[in-house]
Amino acid sequence: MPFALAWAFASLNGGQRVTLNLGFVAFYGVSLTVITFVSVFAGMLVMVAVGIQSDLKVRGILRARLEAEDLEERRRFVDRDQQDMFVEGEE
Repeated sequence: MPFALAWAFASLNGGQRVTLNLGFVAFYGVSLTVITFVSVFAGMLVMVAVGIQSDLKVRGILRARLEAEDLEERRRFVDRDQQDMFVEGEE
């Protein structure tokens, strides 16, 4: 969806040239289309970088919860049907 909006904006403003001032360097006559696509792509990269941190945190929580549930199930699991098959002292 963001690329569709960027494409629509770029097609309507394709001939526009602007000055891009980054603070330490200025670029003159840069196409507005290039600025639009680069800024959308940079925003997506930032969101991926931020999302990875929270995703790893959630995965760690879920992994710990799954291990705790597994230990609980192993602790309480008893096969009641086969207990009497191996009763010691019976002949």
